[in-house]
Amino acid sequence: MEQEVYLPLFETKAAKGRVAYKLYSFTVFVGIFLIWVFRASHLPPAETERGRRWGWIGLTMAELWFSFYWFLTQFARWNPVYRSTFKRRLSQRYEKELPGVDVFVCTADPTIEPPIMVVNTVLSVMAYDYPPEKLAVYLSDDAGSELTFYALLEASRFAKHWLPFCKKFKVEPRSPAAYFSTVDRDDQEPLGDRLSVKKIYEEMRDRIDIATRLAQIPSDIRNEHKGFHEWDSVSSVRDHPAILQILIDGRETEVVGIENHDKLPTLVYLSREKRPHCHHNFKAGAMNALIRVSSKISNGPIILNVDCDVYSNNSESVRDAMCFFMDENKGHEIAYVQYPQSYNNLTRNDLHGILLRVINEVRHSLCAWTGYNNFLTFSCKSLFGIGLKICFGLFPVYFHLLVYFYGQ
Repeated sequence: MEQEVYLPLFETKAAKGRVAYKLYSFTVFVGIFLIWVFRASHLPPAETERGRRWGWIGLTMAELWFSFYWFLTQFARWNPVYRSTFKRRLSQRYEKELPGVDVFVCTADPTIEPPIMVVNTVLSVMAYDYPPEKLAVYLSDDAGSELTFYALLEASRFAKHWLPFCKKFKVEPRSPAAYFSTVDRDDQEPLGDRLSVKKIYEEMRDRIDIATRLAQIPSDIRNEHKGFHEWDSVSSVRDHPAILQILIDGRETEVVGIENHDKLPTLVYLSREKRPHCHHNFKAGAMNALIRVSSKISNGPIILNVDCDVYSNNSESVRDAMCFFMDENKGHEIAYVQYPQSYNNLTRNDLHGILLRVINEVRHSLCAWTGYNNFLTFSCKSLFGIGLKICFGLFPVYFHLLVYFYGQ
């Protein structure tokens, strides 16, 4: 009998040209060493003027800082590797066995983090290319704002149009604001469908913006949805009971989009209980509350954690992560996956965005280093076997059942 050939779900390749870089790094190290030899052998004499002495101290401190920074960066640059995934193999082997994924989105202030921005993030992760019955999105609102809840309610209704549109025409990116703000669009989506969905989005956006500006929920909406009654017992942001509302229950077979064959993922609003005499522990406390609530609703073994001020620009991000977690040979060695962040229009000249765009384009979108990095990160074997949920996104592992965040 012929032995079956093992085909991995991801591969790792070492970067080329590392000998040249190491030689270059060695010359930089020699230069730094010579600078410090010069500083140590040319100390300013005691009779030196105060101004010149302070100038020497300032230059020395600057050189010390940049030397320290250079040494730190070598952990990320010394031995880079490139990782690529094989999502087709994943679908062929495990499409019916893909694990459930709970997506945690956290917000804390509707003024600093406008509700329309938050719901665009939520809609972008709801539209992932992943079985909707295995996807659940949880929004943690630490401000306990009914404006954020209203925006999420509007988003749950718009999702019935947006998600089928994204999946039908393979839209990228899947944040409505980012998608419709892109001027150069291809002809993949029929103009009529695009304009129709855009009109529905703009109407939703205007309703949310008006409610946010007036700080008031429309009376017809308030009377229509019983969830707003939860705020009748809220005395302040720091003193209120827990508020939990399931806006879309993906466990119900009748929950579908505009096209009847399009199921929708679960969507949950949570504002955890707060009392003046109990410290809320900021985001760590919010994550603990999300883990407890999600374990009773969807209980996905994998957690994706994102901030409310970012959106997913790749609808296959979850499948990329699954290629690492579900690889037969090395999947058990991986505890979390960390994605890069791209920034757009932070400054007039987009300085930060340009820098990170060069990194993301020249080095692959999934790139890992042996040391500290802002890309794809792996943890050690010792994290397994202690009762944890696997987590991926912008942050590291969150332990489940046995280990919680400090300050629970």
